[in-house]
Amino acid sequence: MNDVSAVDIILVEDNPDDEELALLALQQNHLGNNITVLRDGAEAVEYLLGENRLRSQPRLILLDLKLPKIDGLEVLRRLKADPRTRSIPVVMLTSSREERDLVESYRLGVNSYIVKPVDFDQFTQSVRQIGMYWLVLNEQPSKE
Repeated sequence: MNDVSAVDIILVEDNPDDEELALLALQQNHLGNNITVLRDGAEAVEYLLGENRLRSQPRLILLDLKLPKIDGLEVLRRLKADPRTRSIPVVMLTSSREERDLVESYRLGVNSYIVKPVDFDQFTQSVRQIGMYWLVLNEQPSKE
């Protein structure tokens, strides 16, 4: 099983309320270590793929679909096209129920597509389950 203390999550979310709920849910379930919040698609692309990118890759990216500057689908396209970031699990966490968004996300290589529940308790439960699965249960290849 993976070491939960080594959690590294990138949350790409422009809605401050959804950001706060996601962070709270992760922290309540002891999955909130080392979370970086990015608030638009351009910031995410620069942080993950730019010249000054992190040397170590995150273990999970929670990506909103509807983002300013560069939308979530374009961020996903760039992440999955780059060999350095291709294997990082990406969960699309969005309010979009549009079939075309779902289909395009999977076509581009998303690992999971979850529609944000409107209810507070359901939202925090969803984030908790995402964190538990991707950070505790899921086995990932060791870092090079």
